[in-house]
Amino acid sequence: MTKLRTDEIKTGMILSCDLRSRDGRLLLPCGMELEEKHIQLLDRMGVEEVDVVGPSVELDNGALQDIEDYVRDYFLYSNPDHPAVMELFRIALERTASRVAAGWTLPTVEERRAQTVDHLEDLFLKDMGGPEEIAKNETELESFPDIYFRIREVLDSPNVSADRLATVVSTDVGLSAKLLKLVNSPFYGFPSSIDSISRAIALVGGKELSTLALGISTINYFKDIPPELINMEMFWRHSISCGIFSKLIAEQQEGIQSERLFIAGLLHDVGRLIMFKKLPYASREAMLFARENSIPLYEAEISVIGYSHTAVSEVLLKAWKFPENLSEAIDHHHDPMVRPNPLEPAIVHLADNMANAVGVADGGMYAIPGIEDGAWELLGLSSEFLREILGKHDEQIEQILSAFF
Repeated sequence: MTKLRTDEIKTGMILSCDLRSRDGRLLLPCGMELEEKHIQLLDRMGVEEVDVVGPSVELDNGALQDIEDYVRDYFLYSNPDHPAVMELFRIALERTASRVAAGWTLPTVEERRAQTVDHLEDLFLKDMGGPEEIAKNETELESFPDIYFRIREVLDSPNVSADRLATVVSTDVGLSAKLLKLVNSPFYGFPSSIDSISRAIALVGGKELSTLALGISTINYFKDIPPELINMEMFWRHSISCGIFSKLIAEQQEGIQSERLFIAGLLHDVGRLIMFKKLPYASREAMLFARENSIPLYEAEISVIGYSHTAVSEVLLKAWKFPENLSEAIDHHHDPMVRPNPLEPAIVHLADNMANAVGVADGGMYAIPGIEDGAWELLGLSSEFLREILGKHDEQIEQILSAFF
């Protein structure tokens, strides 16, 4: 299976799975050979990506070497002898080769650089505003959507009930619609359609649904990121990929609520969004530094700005009164083993590496962070498991994206 943008689709390509609209309607069935009229339909419907059967052309040795060089650039920071890193490299290589064979062109260095934001001004200058000042400025200017706190209030009350919780959730029509789309997606795989919040709470659970509501509310909060700075579609695709991988990994661990880890993965870069808003110019410089030196973006943030996005999220999530264990998994996904209870941060840590590896074949911008010593062993997984959940991720990603956006 190869994922291509709609403008990369050519007549004669064959769909590798059913193609559905964002509201779930079947547009074209799996196995259909695409004609010009189908491509025009995709364009009219606003379909951005399509899964097709690949490869469609033979790659010569020169092309294969170019692909390997391209992929290897993303792994220069990682330990090449680590079993999980080796498997992620093979996955990224295979997915990139498949996409190139289907007609995708490897992006140039210039295409992978952040665009100019010289017309934007940073609210804080280096050494004049740390994570505390940035987060405080954000929370003072705007309040976090209160629907989550109203849900939490119901959950924490002694007379909590599914009906009362459903009443609160249903006051936010947009949130309710997105929750129902998510509950009806492959994320859960229920055999029949769930058509009410009350039913969703009965099947999923009140705490679990409130955790999902928190993630959706947070996404809705960030609407004013400079489009010149980052492709927000790619940002949220990476974030949702990380969420899916986090949930699938969490399901292999004892005593962990997998929905909470999905939200931790979804929001693992929330501090970066605040930096984009408050420090657009410095954020761009960090992006350029990361690309030019083939290092992870969080390392570049520390070098250029003086701190990373996790330092910002730690202050921000505390101000927003996020659950402590959820904040812990988000704030320490780059250094899980320094924590007294590293398991949940380690889950997001591995999921972030997987999401970055998958993103290489989508023209991802930054180096794979690498897996911290001890994290892989703590999770007790195998390299084969990474491929197993990769297939489940690919089955879920598009419908979950449509549920959130």
